[in-house]
Amino acid sequence: MAIDIEAIQAHIKGILVALGDNPEREGLRETPLRVARMYQEVFEGMNYSNHEIAKMFDKTFEEDLDMEESKQDLVVVRDIDVFSYCEHHLALMYDMKITVAYVPNGKVIGLSKIARIADMVSKRLQLQERIGSDIAEIIQEVTNSQDVAVLIEACHSCMSSRGIKKTSAKTHTSTLRGRFQTDATLQMRIK
Repeated sequence: MAIDIEAIQAHIKGILVALGDNPEREGLRETPLRVARMYQEVFEGMNYSNHEIAKMFDKTFEEDLDMEESKQDLVVVRDIDVFSYCEHHLALMYDMKITVAYVPNGKVIGLSKIARIADMVSKRLQLQERIGSDIAEIIQEVTNSQDVAVLIEACHSCMSSRGIKKTSAKTHTSTLRGRFQTDATLQMRIK
């Protein structure tokens, strides 16, 4: 699915009119195009399925791994900064920090690819819970490991700037797959 820049521009112009403003005034004249270009960038991930993202960032290393000795080897990447947009209000989810952990199963993924996967998944209309499950699914596919955990902490502007207006509230989600669901030792190592 390609993002339709022309349709976005037309709809943004209509929103400006519905808000009671004049989309032809100097300050707003190019706003529909600017918003359309911004949406093209911040919603890039909507163009790809989880499987396609996995293929995009499938850079793994198999050599020099002696994983048979210890099934407790663990890769953890903490504090991946991303933002996303809530599908309920089209509101920003910000100050988002993602931690991704997995137990290698014969190969490891390039560390920057983990951050790229988190970034691409976040570039969709999302729920924080789904971001975690999408990242876990992709990491499982790329690494062939069933043992994956994704922890997310974020602020939601739908709570901080409207409605209840709780500016310091943070939402924490945990997505646990494989042994992370039952192994307390693994769970403690990612906290």
